[in-house]
Amino acid sequence: MKDIISLFFAYARTGLKTRFQYKLDSVISTFAVFFREAAGIIAMYLALLKFDTINNWNIDELLFLFSLIFITYGIFIVFFMALRDFSDWIKHGDFDRVMLRPRGLLTQLVLCGADWLAAFGHGTLGIILFIISANRVGIQWNFGMAVYYIVVVISGVLIQGAVFLFFSAISFYVVETNSLKEIFYWNMRKFAVYPLSIYNKFIQSILIFVVPFAFVNYFPAQFFLRKADMAAYPEWMMYISPIVGIVLYILAYAFWRFSLRYYKSTGN
Repeated sequence: MKDIISLFFAYARTGLKTRFQYKLDSVISTFAVFFREAAGIIAMYLALLKFDTINNWNIDELLFLFSLIFITYGIFIVFFMALRDFSDWIKHGDFDRVMLRPRGLLTQLVLCGADWLAAFGHGTLGIILFIISANRVGIQWNFGMAVYYIVVVISGVLIQGAVFLFFSAISFYVVETNSLKEIFYWNMRKFAVYPLSIYNKFIQSILIFVVPFAFVNYFPAQFFLRKADMAAYPEWMMYISPIVGIVLYILAYAFWRFSLRYYKSTGN
């Protein structure tokens, strides 16, 4: 474990040195990520000046919902960015290089793929939204609440990591999975930043059972906020995000290990 931690920091130093060869570009890229994502929140805020609430969720409660998406994604791309872009690793022959090293394949992908600048942009935005909203939404913060918040953030990271681990395993069969990721992750993520209850049953089912973003932010937020629209779902769904994260990641890892035997180099 000590060696793995040392390797992680060695990769992190190397990655940051590489990116900061062009310091101005790196700084601009970080702020570009921040302002690109913030633009959607500003648009929502301006809309709420007209409509006041979305299905009884006010602006502060929606910001709390948004914050979970951005914080979990900011952490996710520190550890799982190589899985997000895994089809490119196969197309360019980079996975062959990983297979020749005396470390576990998934361990290497987790350690060496961090995008620290994008993580800073997303994570900073998430933290700002949390700070703005956390004391305005009526949550009675205590030690137990704080611990559960940390647990659901970790769960949200695991859920998104599991989704991309599934996509990575599919790449062993078809190589290119960008269209699948666009449909089942990026488009679903756009839905997930708003309350689940505003959508029809079909979209709700996808966000609960197919790409379970509902357990990244909506149900964890309901644990803290106890909004009336939670009555449409079983109460126990507010508590099982950690279980969903662990189980989904184990299933994704099993599928990855099974699919690995079907890998064929592209020869690049």
